[in-house]
This record gives sequence, structure tokens and C-alpha cells, in this order.
Amino acid sequence: MAKVIIAIHGMRNKPPRLLLREWFIASMKEGIEKKQINLRLPRFKLVYWADILYKKPLSPAEKNPESEYFIDEPYLPEGKSKIPSYFELRKKLSGIIKTIVYKVILDKSYHLRYPLLAKSYIHNNFRDLEIYFAENCEENPGPDCESRRRINNRLIKVLKRHRKDDILLIAHSMGTIIAYDVLNFILKDIKIHTFVTMGSPLGAPFVVSRIAKYSKLINNSDIPLKTPETVIKNWYNFSDIRDYIALDYKLAEDFRENSHGVKVKDILVNNTYEINGTANPHKSFGYLRTPEFISVLDEFVKSEPIYKKRIHVVKKKLVNLVDAIKRKRRNK
Repeated sequence: MAKVIIAIHGMRNKPPRLLLREWFIASMKEGIEKKQINLRLPRFKLVYWADILYKKPLSPAEKNPESEYFIDEPYLPEGKSKIPSYFELRKKLSGIIKTIVYKVILDKSYHLRYPLLAKSYIHNNFRDLEIYFAENCEENPGPDCESRRRINNRLIKVLKRHRKDDILLIAHSMGTIIAYDVLNFILKDIKIHTFVTMGSPLGAPFVVSRIAKYSKLINNSDIPLKTPETVIKNWYNFSDIRDYIALDYKLAEDFRENSHGVKVKDILVNNTYEINGTANPHKSFGYLRTPEFISVLDEFVKSEPIYKKRIHVVKKKLVNLVDAIKRKRRNK
């Protein structure tokens, strides 16, 4: 058994898999260097699925900014971004907006009051998500349903390959929805040491409604929103208050703890990614180098392997069983 980091990227087209993997690693190494800690990264696996929805990846050779294959946001070392002065005000406004939006859009059973409006919003803004959210796949499977199956299988394949390892699963943006689906509805016998979500839309009303629907349908659950049972140690949710995808950054208000006592821990960070003076607080590279995430990474790498704890528990049970048998024999 070893420790392994498995990451899954978010929506929209991406650079080639090997380049994106290199940038993910570079981001974490930058964060480690800035934090000035002695930390060696364990094995790293990137679950790449952009090629399922896009014919060609973004190209580092493309120099025309107008081309659909131009990489407009490559990995760059930290710039000069600062936490906005309205940080605290945004936190307060976010809570107020969430309360109002949830009351207007969702009923008490997590059903959308205006499903057509939600579908129109997703169609106009998030084509990848629209494909992934294809409905009635059991009765009327189409190309979108097949795409979702293939996307899920990419993650399932890697997780199964490392089922005997201690896994740190990092999911960014739409990748958090894919990861949650796989962990909660499909691959229920896997064990995830630490689950990390970054820039997650899991708290968005149309996502919450969908999770609730699937929980009741597949898990026959009266508690529709909770930490997947596959997560046995930690779930950390990282958000930048300016991240437009993670507008509801308080997932702890939406997801209850699982039977292992694991409840999501929301952590606000300052995503410093910027290019040409323009900030993007949703960018994965910025999240991966934050000191808060590096602390979680350090904690994971230095933690005691899960299998050792399991052995200790088994040994203790065996000892107790032997003692009980001995006492029973003595009392005869």
C-alpha cells in the first residue's frame, strides 16, 4: 500500500493531458516551496476527460488568441493578486443571497420550482454540464448519456487501480460533481482517505436538486445530501469568495456527515491566479498552490496509512476474542 494523489479537472476544453498534469504538479510544488516545508509529492494521477467532449485539445503551439484551441490561461507562477478589501462584505452578502435563492428556487424537498429556467441557464452557459446532466438514460440512452458514462468510467478506472492505496482525491469545478457522483452513487466499495473539492458548484441549487433526486432514486435515502460513505477521513472544500462557480461556498450547510463522522470542512482561500493583469479566482492552478491546501496535502502525506490502523483494529478484536474464549473455558 502507498499514498497516491488522484486529481480530476473541471469543465471546458483543456491542454493535452501530459501538459495539464505537468501544470498541476508545478502548482503544488510552487505552493510547497512558498510554504517552505519539507514535503515530497507522492505518486500523482490526473483523470483527464476533456477529450471525450472535445475533438482536439488546446494547443501550446497555437499563437492566435482568436482560435478555439488557443491556451488563454496557462500555468503561471503567482502574480500580485491581493485579497479584495470587500472580502468580509462579500461573505455576508453570499449568505443572504443563498438564503433568498434557496427559498425562491428550491422547495423543502429540494425540488426546483423553475426547472425549465435552470435548464435554460445551463444550456446557455455550461454546455459540458448540460451533456453530463443528460436525463432518462436508462429508458432512452443517447450520445450525451454515453459521454457521461465514459467520463465517470475514467475516474472509476483510476480509483479501482489504486483501491489498496491511501487516496487523496482532488476535484476541481465540474470535476467535483463527477467525483461526488462516482463516490456516492457508483463506486461505493472504494475507500477515499481525503476528498478535496476546489471551486465547487456542488452547492448550486440545480446541482443540489439533482443530487437529492438521485439519492432518493438510487440510494433510497431519506437524507439526500451527505458526505459519501466512501470518504473515511476528511472532506475539505476550498473556495475563493470571488469564484463565480463556487458562489455557495458553505457546503457544510448542505451536506451532512456520513457514518464515519466525516463532514465537509469549508475553507476560504485567496486564489492568486492572474494573467496579463486579469485575475481568475476559479483557476485550478491558483487553488493548488494556496497555503491552506498545501497544509492539507502535508497532513495527508505524513498521516499514518489506513491499512495499519485496520490491522490494529483487527488485532485488537482477535485478542479480545481469544481472551473471551479463555475466560469461557476457565469458567467451565
